[in-house]
Amino acid sequence: MTFQKVGIAGAGLMGSGIAQVCAQVGMQVVMMDIEPSALEKAKEGIAWSVGKFVEKGKLSEDVGTILARISVTTDIQAMKDMDIVVENVPEDINVKREVFKTLSGIVRKDTLLGTDTSAIPITELAAVSRHPERVLGLHFFSPAQMMQVVEVIRGVMTNDDTMEGGVAFVKAIGKRPIRVERDVAGFLLNRINFPGTVEAIRLVEEGIATVEEIDTGMRLAFGRKMGPFETGDMVGLDVMMKAMMSTYEETKDMKFYPPVLMQRKVLAGHLGIKTRKGWYDYNEDGTRKA
Repeated sequence: MTFQKVGIAGAGLMGSGIAQVCAQVGMQVVMMDIEPSALEKAKEGIAWSVGKFVEKGKLSEDVGTILARISVTTDIQAMKDMDIVVENVPEDINVKREVFKTLSGIVRKDTLLGTDTSAIPITELAAVSRHPERVLGLHFFSPAQMMQVVEVIRGVMTNDDTMEGGVAFVKAIGKRPIRVERDVAGFLLNRINFPGTVEAIRLVEEGIATVEEIDTGMRLAFGRKMGPFETGDMVGLDVMMKAMMSTYEETKDMKFYPPVLMQRKVLAGHLGIKTRKGWYDYNEDGTRKA
């Protein structure tokens, strides 16, 4: 199975990142969003990011060549001739189901439909599709341009060919696929990571250690590139909390339940880098304040 034309539904942080990754390996990308402003912002962000990669000598092509492979549109009909479509709309089950219902009536019968959801069951989205066996989870991690792993998740109706196609696609864009053979809440890596993040926040709540000390300790003791609070600010506290809550609601296991401190941060609009305030404070260019 080859992937020459890739559709991206949703031009937010993750959608634009995945579009960039695909374009960098030579794929033609159509990025769709209902908001023209989101598409403009995505184009600017991709141009900046690709420029940084070129500047550091990590890409052999120039910025213009890579950007020329990405076209943008507000018309979902543009997804009709794609080899694969990856959905990245907001984490709202009703919005996602509507997108999948529409896409299933547009794309070819052999097109793979992937969702980059971090918590919503794949099977719930596949249920509204005309070809549920062609639906799978493709869970990228933020930022998609940098993170080297993608979870490939099997829904109840996902067939073997679709799983193998998902694995092949992830390899084709230079990432390492991690197979998740059952559609469980939180999938695989978040199921492992969330309890540690919850405990870290509780330790801060109890005054046992600071955010800075925990992040530093996790980096130096366990070789992580970022601590749990640095990661939360990059992903977005609102996004992470929704994924935690979704996992908790399905499992009823308190180890996934977002601590009060996290809930209050989200209510206050302290969502991380994107609001320039989260667990840390940030400058307008996204760098952390001293």
